[in-house]
Amino acid sequence: MKSYIYVQTVSLDKGENHGIAWQARKELHKAARKVLATSAKILRNPFADPFSTVDIEDHECAVWLLLRKSKSDDKTTRLEAVREMSETHHWHDYQYRIIAQACDPKTLIGLARSKESDLRFFLLPPPLPSLKEGGLWCFGGNGLPYAESFGEVPSATVEMFCLEAIVKHSEISTHCDKIEANGGLQLLQRLYQLHKDCPKVQRNIMRVIGNMALNEHLHSSIVRSGWVSIMAEAMKSPHIMESSHAARILANLDRETVQEKYQDGVYVLHPQYRTSQPIKADVLFIHGLMGAAFKTWRQQDSEQAVIEKPMEDEDRYTTCWPKTWLAKDCPALRIISVEYDTSLSDWRARCPMERKSIAFRSNELLRKLRAAGVGDRPVVWISHSMGGLLVKKMLLEASAKPEMSTVINNTRGIIFYSVPHHGSRLAEYSVNIRYLLFPSLEVKELSKDSPALKTLQDDFLEFAKDKNFQVLNFVETLPTYIGSMIKLHVVPVESAENHLKVWKLS
Repeated sequence: MKSYIYVQTVSLDKGENHGIAWQARKELHKAARKVLATSAKILRNPFADPFSTVDIEDHECAVWLLLRKSKSDDKTTRLEAVREMSETHHWHDYQYRIIAQACDPKTLIGLARSKESDLRFFLLPPPLPSLKEGGLWCFGGNGLPYAESFGEVPSATVEMFCLEAIVKHSEISTHCDKIEANGGLQLLQRLYQLHKDCPKVQRNIMRVIGNMALNEHLHSSIVRSGWVSIMAEAMKSPHIMESSHAARILANLDRETVQEKYQDGVYVLHPQYRTSQPIKADVLFIHGLMGAAFKTWRQQDSEQAVIEKPMEDEDRYTTCWPKTWLAKDCPALRIISVEYDTSLSDWRARCPMERKSIAFRSNELLRKLRAAGVGDRPVVWISHSMGGLLVKKMLLEASAKPEMSTVINNTRGIIFYSVPHHGSRLAEYSVNIRYLLFPSLEVKELSKDSPALKTLQDDFLEFAKDKNFQVLNFVETLPTYIGSMIKLHVVPVESAENHLKVWKLS
């Protein structure tokens, strides 16, 4: 906080005065009392009360006035104050610091979710407690013994196993309480800072914080620990995964403007900031086998091409076209991308974990999407590979549950990209291909002419025939590389056709 101190020119003769240092100290004390009195009067008095009795400079009024508005009992007034703060770019550093020190958590979160906010609104996180002696810290559980069973492993690998375990724990509310009570917010922040060069570690940490933010009683602890300031900076990152994880955390913290809750694996690609643009429809992207929420929906598949691309061409490259192109063409959409774990093989799995069936996954995703408000407005589903099977199963499950009826009633369209409606020959290759010696449950469920897939397809066709939505089906005609050695036509044309409208893509 900056204050103005005015000191008159005086004689240096100590006999005539108490000296320049004494005079400066006196003026400083006077200025401090003035600031305290000012803040007390403005924040205590009615909003419409004039400032005639408050002794402050004209250029200070706007700051304190906006602070007073941000604490109003009227929600519209509070939101307007945050918007005005975020759009202000002409203040001095000390004025931003006044807001940073005096605003409440709602205002701080609102500023973090405002696109134009200056990062000077956010104080540095509080100092972290010192670590105890004894080497690498971890969260315990089964991850560490499993990592040590490999022999000599880097500390970052061990920490990654521990993080993956804590991500799972953070999905349980009572476990989140224990993480917070045992200083987990501070430990995670230290790990986040130590691994600035390892985005995967940082993303797993953000997954944990995002899951903890689903519990409103933990919001004050998350804010006090400084995570809002860290996420405000991450929101402005050019890397889509970092900004999207940060957006999920802040949306779960923002109970002023967001009713929905975004559980692990549900990411809003647009709009990620607060907006006055009314949302007219939801578009959902569901990836398939070995896919991901961000990498499946990309223009360029070669990472080397990204590295070698000249700087001036960066604007023409997109790592996720739903966010960069679709959002620009249709700003009134809410664009959601879903992520879930899949595997081709259980051979030498990196970490033992429960494999999940299509039926289990569909129920899990349907629950998460409903918590995110999917079904409250018109919906379009866009799916690839196994994701299309999940979409069909989700809609069939929703049709059997009265509380999910809005999901069915508001579905307006489904797009299937290379979906194996009749199965794939991928599992059959396990006999001859060592890489797929132990095909995963996901691969087994995609077996050619699988009875379960036939039942799913027949049930879906019966379900869809009298519904008010359109279906568009794309099929592939060229083989795909699985890793660096296997070239395979995963979904042949005859399997991708589902007797609905079909387009062929090479």
